Amino acid sequence: MIFLDAAATTPIRREALDAMWPYLSGEFGNPSSHHSLGEAAATALAEARTGVAKVLNCRAGEVTFTSGGTEADNLAVKGIALARRATDPSLSRVVISAIEHPAVEESARYLQRVHGFDVDVVPVDSEGMVTVAALRAVLRPDTALVSIMYANNEIGTVQPVAELAAVAREYNVPFHTDAVQAAGWLPVDVKALGVDAMSISGHKLGAPKGSGVLFTRGRLRVEPLVHGGGQERGRRSGTENVAGAVALSSALRLSHADQQEQAARVSVLRDGFINRVLQAVPDSMLTGHRSLRLPSVASFCFPGTSGESVLLELERLGVVCSSGSACAAGSDAPSPVLLALGIAPETAQTAVRFSFTSAVTDAELEQAAAAVETAVGRVRKLAPQ
Repeated sequence: MIFLDAAATTPIRREALDAMWPYLSGEFGNPSSHHSLGEAAATALAEARTGVAKVLNCRAGEVTFTSGGTEADNLAVKGIALARRATDPSLSRVVISAIEHPAVEESARYLQRVHGFDVDVVPVDSEGMVTVAALRAVLRPDTALVSIMYANNEIGTVQPVAELAAVAREYNVPFHTDAVQAAGWLPVDVKALGVDAMSISGHKLGAPKGSGVLFTRGRLRVEPLVHGGGQERGRRSGTENVAGAVALSSALRLSHADQQEQAARVSVLRDGFINRVLQAVPDSMLTGHRSLRLPSVASFCFPGTSGESVLLELERLGVVCSSGSACAAGSDAPSPVLLALGIAPETAQTAVRFSFTSAVTDAELEQAAAAVETAVGRVRKLAPQ
């Protein structure tokens, strides 16, 4: 099997598994307990927090551990917007892009539906890019928060986050970015990016599912979603997942250590794969920006096919990939991301996404490109005329 669905999840790194194992076995204490077992857990949690903060170039106190990227996005969008409006009731708008992950979009819609916020959606161009001008056009004095993702999970387009955050800063509006797909492939220095909040998910990096992080800058207030024991400096109550935090910190530090080298290597392999597919299937269409994209994502539409049928044929040929976001699995509706790019619904339904781990090889991608040619050919041959 050739696994090309890393944007959905990645295998756990052995180093991360080894790091977390003691806290799943002998060191099982509750970090809030005031005895030796609890203190050992609290020390491990503090060290994990410091490890994450070092990679993000922030203070340890600005790191909140969550159950994953979805919770981190929810906490950022709802928590920051609600906290800001509590301070200033005129702040009643949130800004998102047209291609946000559902965790961000649905959080914004919740604020609209339940709390009366207005949601301003920044359009993207045909390659999925948000421009500075487009963001500036929707910012208003009553904007409470801007949330624009770093890199898209379906098409791989990378946004100019530092430039967009600078525009938000001109208006004194906090800027959150969903960096779930970017972490491990792109720089995540929050000071260099100029962001006020950033979400990361552990299982996209080689940590286990159920681990995540939200960075929130300094004194930026966040209304918690979960109330109770006041853990995580009051931002997220509940007994912390110590093992998950330790594993996430380990995986993040390891991926950061060779990020530039791996990103450069995989980018070359990605481009070779894209060229092979476009040559093998001449009417195929690459989605997303041709060069400003994640090293790990190549996504296509294959007109005249069904994306799901192509996926089934590819799996029979030993290639595992997806039709888009894993969070929309089971839906036969065209992807809102592709529709936002101006792609026709019938074409959007032919989408297939290939996403790679840092261990991918050129031989695997050569074999996968050949499988794409075969799979698309079979689907078209069987399609009703």
